[in-house]
Amino acid sequence: NKLKNEVNNFMEYLEGSVEVIPSAAPVIHALRNIGYNSKTAIADLVDNSIDAQATKINVNFSYKEGNGYIRIEDNGYGMTNKELEEAMVIGSKDPRDERKSRELGRFGMGLKTASFSLGKRLTVVTKKDGIQSQYCWDLDFVSQEEKWLLKKGIPVDIEFIGELESQEGTIIYIDKLDRFSGVGREKPIIERSYNDKIRKIKKYLELVFHNLIDNKFEIHMNGLKLKGWDPFLTDNLYTYEGEPQQIRFNHTFVKITPYILPHPSKFKNKQEYSDAGGDKGWYGQQGFYVYREGRLVNYGHWFGLFSKDHPSELVRIKVEFSNQVDEEWKLDIKKATITLPDELKSPLKAIVQNYRQQSRSIMLYRTAASVGRRKVKGTLKTWELESEELDSRYILNRSHPFLVDIFNNIDAEVSKTLHNYLKLVEMGSPANLLKTETLVSDDNQSNEISEEIISLIKKCAEILRNNDIHLENDNFVEAVIALANVEYINTEKIREIIEVE
Repeated sequence: NKLKNEVNNFMEYLEGSVEVIPSAAPVIHALRNIGYNSKTAIADLVDNSIDAQATKINVNFSYKEGNGYIRIEDNGYGMTNKELEEAMVIGSKDPRDERKSRELGRFGMGLKTASFSLGKRLTVVTKKDGIQSQYCWDLDFVSQEEKWLLKKGIPVDIEFIGELESQEGTIIYIDKLDRFSGVGREKPIIERSYNDKIRKIKKYLELVFHNLIDNKFEIHMNGLKLKGWDPFLTDNLYTYEGEPQQIRFNHTFVKITPYILPHPSKFKNKQEYSDAGGDKGWYGQQGFYVYREGRLVNYGHWFGLFSKDHPSELVRIKVEFSNQVDEEWKLDIKKATITLPDELKSPLKAIVQNYRQQSRSIMLYRTAASVGRRKVKGTLKTWELESEELDSRYILNRSHPFLVDIFNNIDAEVSKTLHNYLKLVEMGSPANLLKTETLVSDDNQSNEISEEIISLIKKCAEILRNNDIHLENDNFVEAVIALANVEYINTEKIREIIEVE
């Protein structure tokens, strides 16, 4: 009786529902505006070839006064007629389904949406076990008929699509390139701008797939073999690779590998240095480089954990995760936008802080990256960290041969004065000033003051007096407040010290 009631309730529920099929033209044109650009669209199409286990991928662009085509051919596993028909369906995969290891696809929409963002017609020719199949989406035809009508075969007006010579493989052919080259508009894109766009796509593919190119497959663009561009410059002898770490996250592991790149002076010439900066430049390229199954999905961001600054521009952090946690990273259809999970923010911040500090050392003082290394005494290096602590300040190398020679040739009183002056220099060093987060307002200043600062204030007053420089107390307070790293001290506290002395 209980089962019978449940069945009856379910039947009543079904009878109370209506299947609603969305209008074809508005939806299919809306899919063109998901947010692809030409670089992310081509990369998404290459993903399909990689998932088909292709070892060679040919990407070709034809201009023809803006009325050309984009053709991508691979030698991967082809599809049967049924498999191709399913692949042409919008949303052919459920993103909640478990993915195979190393699989790059997620929503089953990339082939269609990436192609539609470039042009209004997509034709796919595929061969499996020597049997060829082909289907075509023509957005003009869909709009005209207001139905989800997928055409069989190759449109007769396609000038060139080529043949699949092997027993297996796939050709993706996109034309009516209104979005990519402006065909159908009053002024299509000029050839110079068209070629510039292709150069940017080439650079993007060499970065996004740099982990996979050569090791697993080759990509050729208009006959030119692409070479992976390594953002971490691992072949450079002066690149510092930090110790890889793994963070357990939702039954998987996220692998973190920090890199500190060489100081600009370590490059052979300006061109080599510029090339190492990448498409965003040195300042823009700093940050996390996030990889999903070996494929770069996002780079050049700190995800709000830090702000970008020039002293930190040598730091690039490699972050690798699997397709099992796509939902947690909120990976989008384009595979170009992600959100850093809250659970990873704190451990990542703790890892990165140390390397940002090392980058600042290199940029400001050209020191070598020395994470965890002992300080070297008696060298010509003028600055060094006071301790190995993360927030350690920089101090002058008091064992520098020049400085030792000076102290050896002056009396005790002059030595004390010089020592105090060097303390003031240390307080005002650029690296120590960079550590200051914010300056508190005058009415909220601290009453805490170290004995070292009190001693310096006394010494300043004594030297001024001995040199017949007479300042009123108020003027002297202003002079002291202007000192670096003293502005946080309560003004009245400084006045009290001066008046007592």
